[in-house]
Amino acid sequence: MDVLNRILELRVERGWSEYKLSVESEIPQTTISSWFRKKICPTVPSIEKICKAYNITLAQFFNEASEPVALTESQREMIERFNKLSAEQQNALLAFLSAL
Repeated sequence: MDVLNRILELRVERGWSEYKLSVESEIPQTTISSWFRKKICPTVPSIEKICKAYNITLAQFFNEASEPVALTESQREMIERFNKLSAEQQNALLAFLSAL
């Protein structure tokens, strides 16, 4: 897996700038920029900080598309609550989330 591509993919997916990732992960923007400029793989503690910023687990970060995804506790709770909604409420929530 290309760790830098994965970081970029998740950043773009969320519409975050490099600066926003820096703020959320508490990693200096210069450090993040240098990873990409020099094509250096970040350390595991840095990847953990990035995962925390994205609110995902390390397993989710390294997950290949064909593998099952391990959910965080808050993600499980969200799915459980979503499943209790009516079809109309689910559609309204999905429309709201898409608008974010």
